[in-house]
Amino acid sequence: MAMKITDECVACGACMEVCPEGAIGEGDIYVIDPEKCTECGTCAEACPIACIQKS
Repeated sequence: MAMKITDECVACGACMEVCPEGAIGEGDIYVIDPEKCTECGTCAEACPIACIQKS
């Protein structure tokens, strides 16, 4: 499993800046590559609107 970014994402980039695995990419909303994500939770802690959760 991997972390998931919900539709509430405002694409602020806070999660992408802190991901130690480089698993987050840009798009209309940011997306997490499940092949790279280790579910460390760093992205969820950095998200100012709490739109990242375990899938």
